[in-house]
Amino acid sequence: MKLARFLLLALCAIGVIPSVTATAQEGAKKARVLMVTHSKEFTHGPVKRKGTDLALSEVSITQLGQQSGLFTTNCTQNMADFNKENLQNYDIVCFYTQAAAPLGIKQEDAEYFTNVWLKQKGHAFVGFHSATDTARNEDPKEAWYREMIGGTFNGHPWNAGELVTVTVHDTKHPSTKHLGDEFQIKDEIYQYKHWKPENVHVLLSLNMAKCTTKAPYQVPVAWVKNWGEGKIFYSNLGHNDSTWADKRFQQHVEGGFRWVLNLETGDATPNPDVSAAQDKKSKEDAAKK
Repeated sequence: MKLARFLLLALCAIGVIPSVTATAQEGAKKARVLMVTHSKEFTHGPVKRKGTDLALSEVSITQLGQQSGLFTTNCTQNMADFNKENLQNYDIVCFYTQAAAPLGIKQEDAEYFTNVWLKQKGHAFVGFHSATDTARNEDPKEAWYREMIGGTFNGHPWNAGELVTVTVHDTKHPSTKHLGDEFQIKDEIYQYKHWKPENVHVLLSLNMAKCTTKAPYQVPVAWVKNWGEGKIFYSNLGHNDSTWADKRFQQHVEGGFRWVLNLETGDATPNPDVSAAQDKKSKEDAAKK
C-alpha cells in the first residue's frame, strides 16, 4: 500500500496530476468539484500533504474525475474557500474534513449552501469518513451541518486494523451494486450520535454477528439522502490509505458521484425499517458473544 501511495504522489511531483492550485482538464460537460480536506484536531493519513503535493485522497478524487470524464476537481484545505461567491463555481462539494469544534463557516454562507445551493439549485454534497467528525459539538450555529449530513462521530470501537463484515442493504444503488450482499474490509468504523434513520436511506451497516467487536445497536457505514432538489452521499470508509487503493471502494466512490450527478438512478427513500431491524439484530448478535 505504501508503494501505491508513493506512485500516486510521484505523479503529482512530475506534473501528471495537478498541483494544489490546479484543476483537472476542463471539459464542457464535466461537473465541477470542490474538495475540502481541512483538518483541525486530527489529520488523517489520506488528507496529509507533503509540501505542495496533493494528499492521497485528493489525488484519488482528481484521478477519478479525469479517468471517468465525469468532473474536474479543485482541492483546498482552507475553509475560507467555502463561501457563497466561490460556491457559484461548483456543482459538488466534497468533504474529507475533521473539525469537532466550529468549522468557521460564516452563517450567511452556511444558509446559502444548504437552503439555496443544495435545496433549490439541486447541487450535491459528498462526504468521506471524518466528514461526520465535523461540527459534531453542540454549537447551535452548526446544527445545519449535522442535519444535512445525517449523523456525527461518537467514537470508533472498530479500529483501523480490524477486519469488519459489512452488510449491503441496497444491492441496486450505483454506489453499492458491485458489492454483493456483504463484504469484508479493514478500515476504521464510526458509531454515531445525531443519527436520525427516518431521514436517510441506509446503504451499508456492520454485520455484528461477523465482527469481532460487537455493539448492541446498528452501526451504519454509508447512506444517501435527498436534500430538497439536492443530493447527499456519505461513506464512513476511507480512514486507511489502503482503502483508497481498494477497487471496491473506488467503484463505491464512483457510483456515489454518478448518483449525485443524476447519471444513474438509485433509491434515496428513507428506510428506517432497515435501521430498526438492524438495531434488533445487532442487539441479539452482541448478546451471543
